[in-house]
Amino acid sequence: MTDPPVVLSIQVGTPQQMGAAGAADPLDQPWSSGFFKGPVVGSLRLGRTNLAGDGQADLRNHGGPDKAVLAYAAGHYPAWRQELERPDLPHGAFGENFTVAGLDEESVCIGDTYQLGQARVQVSQPRQPCWKLGRRWRMEDLPGRVLATGRSGWYLRVLLEDTVEPGVAMVLVERPCPEWTVARVTAVMRRRQGDPATAASLAACPLLSADWRRTLSADELGANRV
Repeated sequence: MTDPPVVLSIQVGTPQQMGAAGAADPLDQPWSSGFFKGPVVGSLRLGRTNLAGDGQADLRNHGGPDKAVLAYAAGHYPAWRQELERPDLPHGAFGENFTVAGLDEESVCIGDTYQLGQARVQVSQPRQPCWKLGRRWRMEDLPGRVLATGRSGWYLRVLLEDTVEPGVAMVLVERPCPEWTVARVTAVMRRRQGDPATAASLAACPLLSADWRRTLSADELGANRV
């Protein structure tokens, strides 16, 4: 019997202000982000919209019920450490809350529901990294590299609140949409205008996040008006 995936580490952090007004280097100009997250020791509360002690600076594009927790595959770190020439790149470097062993974008599907102790979470959408990832590591091309490699991560919604802690197993209890892996959904979203039929099929998936369904549905409506 295969052991279930495990949350190796949990990271949280609240928004911080960085940079200085008038800085000559654009990377040093003022910006704010909740991207800087530190490891948790012991248990903490997993709520409907956030982990205790976590926060986002841009609530329009981050956070909320469909993006309560960001998960990232621990298995991606060896490659990133080599490619970025940062052998000490820590878990949480990609802004994730859960660094997970035993899962990745090819093996996780939209709607996958996991039991974590008494808490329960469900996969809602892939992660699309924004410019702040590049600013964090002073590599403006890093968000594009993340998308190009497919090592994007994925978001979780919280179905049942409780406490969680590092080392907790993620036991798969339901897989209603095995056809929609995170990797495939990311590819469909990126190529949606070239394959409207598949995009429309994805938009009909009720367990996909509301934001992604709206985007796909808006594209379909626009195409029908042409």
